[in-house]
Amino acid sequence: MEINKVKNKKKREKRVIPGFGISMGVTLALLSLIILIPMASIIISASGLTFNEFIRIVSAKDVVSGYKVSFLCAFIAALINCIFGIILAWVLVKYDFPLKGFIDGLIELPFALPTSVAGIALTSLYSDKGWIGSIFAKAGIKIAYTKIGIIIAMIFIGIPFVVRAIQPVLEKMDKQYEEAAAMLGASEKRTFFKVILPEIFPAMLTGFGLAFARAIGEYGSVVFIAGNIPYETQIAPLLIMTKLEQFKYTDATAIALVMLVSSFAILLFVNMIQVRVNKITNN
Repeated sequence: MEINKVKNKKKREKRVIPGFGISMGVTLALLSLIILIPMASIIISASGLTFNEFIRIVSAKDVVSGYKVSFLCAFIAALINCIFGIILAWVLVKYDFPLKGFIDGLIELPFALPTSVAGIALTSLYSDKGWIGSIFAKAGIKIAYTKIGIIIAMIFIGIPFVVRAIQPVLEKMDKQYEEAAAMLGASEKRTFFKVILPEIFPAMLTGFGLAFARAIGEYGSVVFIAGNIPYETQIAPLLIMTKLEQFKYTDATAIALVMLVSSFAILLFVNMIQVRVNKITNN
């Protein structure tokens, strides 16, 4: 009996993918080549600067202005994406309608579409002579070459992160919770905020963090519609490209390091909040 148990245990422990040592080795090798080494090269390049030189570069007036534009617009875009992401995910999960699969596929279009193509399309659409921009221009509202245009571009590239984070949670959510709340006399509004939102909130935070971090570093889809007006619509990634074109590699590296640390800190902070929320929800 004991011999059979040992054999059965070995059979259960057999894996399709090779053992832990090989799998972990391949994982670390890929992470090092694709993520860790490139990120470390930025830090190593910036280490050639003295502390005073680093502070002087990253605190220059135009650079600080670029940080403000990038972070502010990315934050607003991520918040808007959370609102519309919940609505889109809810419609795709809870309702059946014609062309549902097609619309569901369109959500991931920003992932597949080249960012420069998206930037040109958005600029043509929202410029003063574009289909949508001309309507707002008559009312005295300018979209392209303003922060509004930057936010729209960031919403475009960030919405898939929120929808795809929330959608699986809604699909797995038991309808009995909503039915129980309705039977107890809860209104639809109260049911959403007390029953549904707590369940999808951790996923929404994940989508928010990913959309925020992606928008901060976005270049192709934003640079065209931004107009790159100094101290108004000039984004931080554009400043990095400008420094590289001027062969100021150390300056570009210093700015890139700030962006890297900021993105990492944002994701870490969001993950910490998510863990905290999960603990509260489970308890």
